[in-house]
Order: sequence, then structure tokens, then C-alpha cells
Amino acid sequence: MNALLPGEPFDENAKPMTAASERPPAVEVLSAEKVFSNGTRGLAPIDLSIADGEFLTLIGPSGCGKSTLLKLIANLLEPSDGRLLWWRGDFAQVGQEGRHLAFVFQEPTLMPWARVEANVRLPLELADMPRAKADPLVKDAIARVGLSAFARHYPRQLSGGMKMRASIARALVTSPNLLLMDEPFGALDEFTRNKLDDDLVRLWWERKLTTIFVTHSIYEAVFLSTRIIVMAANPGRIFRTMTIDQPQPRDQGFRDSPKFAAYCRELSTWLAEASLPSTGAAS
Repeated sequence: MNALLPGEPFDENAKPMTAASERPPAVEVLSAEKVFSNGTRGLAPIDLSIADGEFLTLIGPSGCGKSTLLKLIANLLEPSDGRLLWWRGDFAQVGQEGRHLAFVFQEPTLMPWARVEANVRLPLELADMPRAKADPLVKDAIARVGLSAFARHYPRQLSGGMKMRASIARALVTSPNLLLMDEPFGALDEFTRNKLDDDLVRLWWERKLTTIFVTHSIYEAVFLSTRIIVMAANPGRIFRTMTIDQPQPRDQGFRDSPKFAAYCRELSTWLAEASLPSTGAAS
């Protein structure tokens, strides 16, 4: 099985996916803020609604709270004030309703003593899933990221890009409804990064998987996203929002298009403004 099925070439006249405003929210951030124990105000009150099936990217200068906001959404941190809702319920209800969340960190965090298939199987083992039921799911997840030939390899035998593919497979094996990714491709070379972006955007499209992605790359943000949140720092807050109203899934044709270049220029300008010390919030 190929990593992802090939799609049609980028078509500027194709119909974009349904607007986020027309779909129910997967996550709602309701005036949530974060003040750390040392007194640092990591996030000012944030109001944000993330539609089911949306690919949302967070971008901004270092220290603007991108990862903090992502960890609030993952329920790895609790807000100091305000609240969050997942499918209009509390986080405790997520598993009860058959929905799952997966988190891909900046580093692959694979177990070095275990083969790829064992690393991918780990979430299912922690859920006490019988091996006979888990093995087909593991095989499918590994195939979807193009690592079938490396299922019996150890992490030390893999390239950086392949390790990250294994990490993504481990996240996908539970069939999550919400995928959170914190700069997963930041340490990779541009060629590998573009290839993984291509695969990720097709995987998101095929599974209609709500995805929240953190990056420092303007080009990556524009290529992947249905919507981009530009954040500013001191304290972390939403500065501007950009909708990428272009057809999905995307390929190199979109990267080469004038529209892609225009989005990148505008996003670059916004990021420069967001980095100014006196930046104020904007719509």
C-alpha cells in the first residue's frame, strides 16, 4: 500500500471545502488564559472556535504562546481562567463518546529499544486492545505513512523523516478525531519537510481529520491550512486570522501558483507586525 493515494493536480477553479463557519466546532476556546506559577502571563484571554474537519495552523514569533495554546487544547495544561469545550462538552466526555485525540511532539519520542511496529502499537497496548485486533490497525497505520518496508526496523536505523513518520503512525493508529502537532517537521531538511507536508495534507483530507498544527514556517502554514492564526507575544494572543480559501488536497502546483506567493507575502507582513513590541490585537 502506498503512503497516500495520489490526488488530482491542483486546480484553481476547483470548489474549496465547506467554510469553517458552516461546520460544527470540534474545539471551542472560551476566554481561556494562562498564567504560570512564576507569574508569567503566557496567554491573554483567547476566544477561538475550531471547526470539525478544519486544518488550523498557529504561527507567530517565539514566546507568543503557540505551544501553550496547543497544550491547553490537548488538556495537558489547564487554563488559569476561562474554559475549553471539545465537541461542545468537557474533556472527560471525549473518550466516552468514542472520540480520540492524538498529539505529535517536536521530537519523534520513539522507544529506541523497540521496532517501528512495536512503537506504533504502544497506544493500543496501553488501551488493553487484544493483539489480534491491534495488529491490522498497526499494519494499516504504518502503510499510510509509507513505512511498510521498515516495520521491523529500530529507530536508530531510520532517517529523521522516517522517525517522524513512525511518530505520526503511532498517533493515527487510534483513529483520532483531533490531531495536534507541535512543529513536527521543524528539524528536517526542506525536501523531506515538503514531502511530509504533501503526505499530511492528503491524509488529513482523506480522513477529514480535525488538525491543529504549530509551525514557524510561512510556506508550510500556507500550504497546509484552511485557516492560519497569527499570534503575538507579551502576553500571547491572537493578532490576525487568515483564511486560505483554496482547493484541497494541495500539491506542488499550489506551491508554484501566484495565489500561494500572494498568501505568503501577506502572512510575512503580518508576522513582522506581530513581532513589533507595541503590537495590539487585530481581527
